[in-house]
Amino acid sequence: MWMEKLAAGVVRVVTPIGPRFIELSFWQRVYFLWIFRNFDTLPQQVLNERQRRIIDQLCVQKRFVSLSNLSDAPVIGTLERIPAAYVEEMPSPRVAETGAIPLAADGQHRS
Repeated sequence: MWMEKLAAGVVRVVTPIGPRFIELSFWQRVYFLWIFRNFDTLPQQVLNERQRRIIDQLCVQKRFVSLSNLSDAPVIGTLERIPAAYVEEMPSPRVAETGAIPLAADGQHRS
């Protein structure tokens, strides 16, 4: 399956107006196979700055593929590119309620 993705894969980008499919060069497919190596779907927030710039450039270049041309192209991965205004913030559970040990990043004490 990964050989098919390497040969002709596309990336699905989920936007508020619907999914878009981006056509990639060979080396971009290699790079995106690496990005999506462990997950089929990733939110844009987990990408590093370089990866976000690449996605932004691909969207600006309008390398979108229509659904009629997509009939046999495998999807390398799905990127959820939804602005923060659309994402509802989930309250973090309290340590007392969950019994979980806080992480070092959570070391900020609140009064």
